[in-house]
Amino acid sequence: MSTPYDCYTSAVPEIPDLEVIREFLNERIAGREIVRAKAPKPWIVRSLAADDFLSDVVGRTFGTILRKGKDLLFPLSDDRVLVANLMLTGRFQYTEPSTRPSKRMFFMLGTEDMDLRYLDDKSMGRINYVTTAQLGEIRRLQEQGPDALDPGATFEDFVERLRPYTGEIKGVIARGKVVAGIGNAYVDEILWEAGVSPFRKRRSLSDDELRSLYDAIPRVLNEATGVVRERMPPKIHVKVRDFLKVHRKGGDPCPRCGAPISEIGPNQKITSWCRACQPGGLVRN
Repeated sequence: MSTPYDCYTSAVPEIPDLEVIREFLNERIAGREIVRAKAPKPWIVRSLAADDFLSDVVGRTFGTILRKGKDLLFPLSDDRVLVANLMLTGRFQYTEPSTRPSKRMFFMLGTEDMDLRYLDDKSMGRINYVTTAQLGEIRRLQEQGPDALDPGATFEDFVERLRPYTGEIKGVIARGKVVAGIGNAYVDEILWEAGVSPFRKRRSLSDDELRSLYDAIPRVLNEATGVVRERMPPKIHVKVRDFLKVHRKGGDPCPRCGAPISEIGPNQKITSWCRACQPGGLVRN
């Protein structure tokens, strides 16, 4: 009997989480036919491709799952794409049909012997069902910058995309319009790696600091993806982020200099940084 698998991080998933979820599901559902579908709460799916999502999706075959920023794209046969942004409380569950459905299940797509279920504690996820041509109508996909792991995104592109922004660098990076797929947790890690204070104004950064920031993005994300990949199976019911160096490590010694990690902010918007390694910027209490 297979073990039920919840792709869940208890936080907004970012590139390392989503990359491993994508890999996990590709190994199990790519090439498989959807033979049944159910949607106790169908309104979560914004369907432009068909009036009846459930009847339209049955009989289609999963293609290779893709990722763009914080969105997972599930290509289906005959020109359909399911696009999912899990936000804070959404998650996919890959389980046997006999597993009792959660009251938080919004829809289910079943293959011959397994179910892919979408669960959401607070209905925050954004799910779209479109044709390939209609992908351009999903605003969040069009407004985001290039993926943070896009090998074709050059340093010059990065600097040019930063140019219109004047605010604190953490907020500029996390908003997703300069690079996509980085959120509150990993932007702290990236800024620490680069030695840049999260409170520095974008215009105050030198060319060398911008280069350090640009170089830190793939280094941090790829390293974290490797750790999450090793530790994900068979379940994730809590976030796998205890290995992070500064995020939510307030009071712990900085791994680089030994000074205590500083931390401010509520809940999901906590900012963690080292005042010694990342000097500068104005903190407003």
